[in-house]
Amino acid sequence: MGIKDVLIKEKLEDSGIFTFDEVYSYAYTWFKDEGFTLVEEKYQEKVTGNAREIKFEWVGTKDLSDYFKEELKVKVEVEAMTDVEVEIDGKKKKSNKGKIKFEVKGTLISDKASKWEASPFYAFWREVYNKYLISARVDALEDKVKDDVVDFKEKIKAFLEISGKR
Repeated sequence: MGIKDVLIKEKLEDSGIFTFDEVYSYAYTWFKDEGFTLVEEKYQEKVTGNAREIKFEWVGTKDLSDYFKEELKVKVEVEAMTDVEVEIDGKKKKSNKGKIKFEVKGTLISDKASKWEASPFYAFWREVYNKYLISARVDALEDKVKDDVVDFKEKIKAFLEISGKR
């Protein structure tokens, strides 16, 4: 599957009150709204007493052209999550309390169909093509991948801050 260049890795941690289902839904919606195909590669849930631990991993991909593809990998860990009742606008609502961690990794994949891997000759010309002929385009797409990772992280961070302070 072509050449993968991991460009950026961002982390986010938050402790406090949040509603897990809403965070999960918000993150999922962000990927769909941005045009990604999303695959959940892993989902684990462990219950210990009244606390839960949840771990899941997503891989979101989006074609940028016939030659390039963007891939975002998200790992989420929720620790010591318990159910709590909070009051919002005078109404009681069920929510969660715990620690949630996000790790987001952005990758740019070139030669996504592996057409230029048939021989060392083609592999050499792929490198020449990437480095000299379309270097400005590669730089722009790398910036886009980095921007998407930062945008996702910042939107999740803002969502957690808003939902925890209501």
